Amino acid sequence: MAEKKLPEWDLSEYYKGVDDPQIDADIRIYSEKARAFAEKYRGRVARLEAEEFLQALHELEDMNRLASKLGGYAGLNSSTHLTDPQASALYQKVVESLNEAGKDLLFFGLEYNKLDAKAEEKLLSNDKIRFYLPYLRRVRKYKPYELSEEVEKTLLEKDVTSGSAWVRLYEEYMARLTYTVDGKKYNDAQISRLCLSPDAELREKSGKEINNVSRENSFAVTYIYNMIMKDKAVEDEKRGFKLPMSARNLAEEVSDETVNNLAETVRDNYKNIAWRFYKIKSRLLGVDKIKYWDRNAPLPIEDDKEYSWEEAVKTVLDAYKDFSPKLYDIAREFFDKPWIDVAPKEGKRSGAFCSGPQTEEHPFLLLNFVGKRTDVLTLAHELGHGCHHQLRRENGVLNETTRMTTEEVASVFGEMLVFQSMLNRATSDKEKIALLAMKVNDMINTAIRQIAFHFFETRAHDERRLGEVSAERLNQIWLEEMRESLGPWVEVDENSACIWEQVGHFFFLPFYVYAYSFADCVVNSLYWQKLQNNVDNFADKYLELLSKTAIGKYDEIFAPFGLNPGSKEFWQGGLNLIGYYLDQLEELVDKL
Repeated sequence: MAEKKLPEWDLSEYYKGVDDPQIDADIRIYSEKARAFAEKYRGRVARLEAEEFLQALHELEDMNRLASKLGGYAGLNSSTHLTDPQASALYQKVVESLNEAGKDLLFFGLEYNKLDAKAEEKLLSNDKIRFYLPYLRRVRKYKPYELSEEVEKTLLEKDVTSGSAWVRLYEEYMARLTYTVDGKKYNDAQISRLCLSPDAELREKSGKEINNVSRENSFAVTYIYNMIMKDKAVEDEKRGFKLPMSARNLAEEVSDETVNNLAETVRDNYKNIAWRFYKIKSRLLGVDKIKYWDRNAPLPIEDDKEYSWEEAVKTVLDAYKDFSPKLYDIAREFFDKPWIDVAPKEGKRSGAFCSGPQTEEHPFLLLNFVGKRTDVLTLAHELGHGCHHQLRRENGVLNETTRMTTEEVASVFGEMLVFQSMLNRATSDKEKIALLAMKVNDMINTAIRQIAFHFFETRAHDERRLGEVSAERLNQIWLEEMRESLGPWVEVDENSACIWEQVGHFFFLPFYVYAYSFADCVVNSLYWQKLQNNVDNFADKYLELLSKTAIGKYDEIFAPFGLNPGSKEFWQGGLNLIGYYLDQLEELVDKL
């Protein structure tokens, strides 16, 4: 009997293929609309009456929809065809075309920011315009960092040959690397899976091979990273950002101080959480120290259960349904429609993501599912993103944006629901140990390790200001940060010195990594409230929170849960949940 084919997404609702003539037609339409918009409104924004200003916003929305369709298709198609020259060419063509046309739209925000408070308030007195307050507030916050229209145009135009070009080179370069273990070749997604093998010898060979291939390609990858850091530093300096992370923080609408509070609180907990866990894990693995590549290794007591796709879907949906029938109804649709690309394949991007190019339409999920328990949790994670998007479709095209700090809340919370469901159904101490160890391991990867990444990134960018940073120096910084965060029960040596090259976020989204820790601590704080039954109608309030993550202020959206992300106590509270699970794990291990 033939094995049932895993679901693939269908992008034909966007375009029929890379050679669809409608792509060129839409590029032309977008360019014409942008040009007409500039001719109609440039130099007049300050004089627009409410009705005409509202019309301008509607026209911006229409162009945004078209650009999102074009860019969304090119990006999604490329992610499953990274080695296909046609897909790469289309992606570059769309990026360049949208950037070129987008130059005609820069004036609008710049001119709006020249309005005085009285003129702005007059516009906002119109209820229909006030609907766009989240968008207009976002435009306003960039006022201190804006440059002249000509300079803004130049930066946008140059991006396709500088920042974006280096990112594209990195992604396509890494996708072409091959790794050889015992005479067999693997791509990056496949070799990463070998590091999860129950065979310690295979894990060691795979871990060393990843590092060796990274070392062999250090010249190219280090050069790319230096160019990305320098490109960012030039723009940061021109705009007046104080720290390398400040631009990202502004986009996330958090202060530098808040991020520092998070990072320092996590670092203060390295020993109490990460060091303590890896000591327990070394006991369970029967070694004095675990190797770097053994951090995510399965335990000998694990049953190594394999999940079929159908079992994985049922496991996740049942957990979602137990929490909220409404959330289940939203999630169910993803499996009834061709919105998920599930199986690993040649030329497909590794890892997993959820992408919703069009605000008012459904998103797509990309997975690399092979049936492990971690794949089930990954499905729960990406499905959380998908449901989050669906709850925000009515917020308005211009109002909606991606704040990384809250973007990960629904995904991590989805994982928590499925994990807790698995733990509740566990029937033996060994199964509970395996589940708790897996979850604490994952929480450390999210809350602790990402902050170690953040410190590596901060140091790398700081040193780049003084000149190019060598591969050897980057390796040294990496080893120092990994040793401090992982502690004395993890062996961190030259066999893992080049692994920073594998962390894509350093390249395509500088200073994104702290958002994972931010979101994990938020989710932990929320979930602790749920476990303690401290909030009435928790599920409904949680879904309401998700609907407002991009348009509400942090203090407002977390107020119904009695949480204040501005305090160090908030971050410590989130980390305490990891300690709660660690206590359970330690007790069970001692008993075993």
